[in-house]
Amino acid sequence: MTKRNTQQRRHAIVALVQERGEVSVEDLTQRFATSEVTIRKDLALLETGGLLLRRYGGAVSLPTEMVAESDPVKVSERKLAIARAAAERIRDHNRVIIDSGTTTRAIIPLLGNKRGLIVMTNSLNVAGSLRELENEPTLLMTGGTWDPHSESFQGQIAEQVLRSYDFDQLFIGADGIDLARGTTTFNELVGLSRVMAEVSREVVVMVESDKIGRRIPNLELPWARIQTLITDDALATEARETIRAKGVTLICAPFTHS
Repeated sequence: MTKRNTQQRRHAIVALVQERGEVSVEDLTQRFATSEVTIRKDLALLETGGLLLRRYGGAVSLPTEMVAESDPVKVSERKLAIARAAAERIRDHNRVIIDSGTTTRAIIPLLGNKRGLIVMTNSLNVAGSLRELENEPTLLMTGGTWDPHSESFQGQIAEQVLRSYDFDQLFIGADGIDLARGTTTFNELVGLSRVMAEVSREVVVMVESDKIGRRIPNLELPWARIQTLITDDALATEARETIRAKGVTLICAPFTHS
């Protein structure tokens, strides 16, 4: 199954759910001449994208009130633009770390055409999304102590597991970017992020432009640890110049402004 055919099938599933209000896995399997496993992965991914709701044996359309309360398109467009730019940097057979967070998780649906990936994560949400890909990568988990604040595993065990490997890239988000110091976070548990950076050849920070210039007390990664920063093209010119002066490769991904 090619990536294009997969996308066409998923668009068709969304249209069918919107038209009928409810569809079954069995009907979709017959309609698209594919397996139940594939259809269930489609439904899981579409639910993650906020396009439908899974129900036992199938899926239903979103209730009107949920559609009305969904996040503004502007935010999702920014994240998607950043994710596209990040995914373009991932090559077949790369060994990558994907940290917890909604921006980093947005990469995952774009990895379906990558071959031979090995992906380490400390996030159950990221792991679940990776397993929904048709072309599922080899998945590694850090283990460790569960931190409810970041919804990820942290601690010494996780750090020890990470140090047993080496990776081509780390994709990590941030609560804020201090233009003088580096990435900042509300979470005091920053040890694992620093180990992730230590064992990766390229550290790629993914962050929306409105977080750049936000100063938060906890320094996570200093500029010396960061090779690439991907944001959206709403970033101010002065901030762009400051980041580039740190020796960081800056990518400002275009998105649909509204």
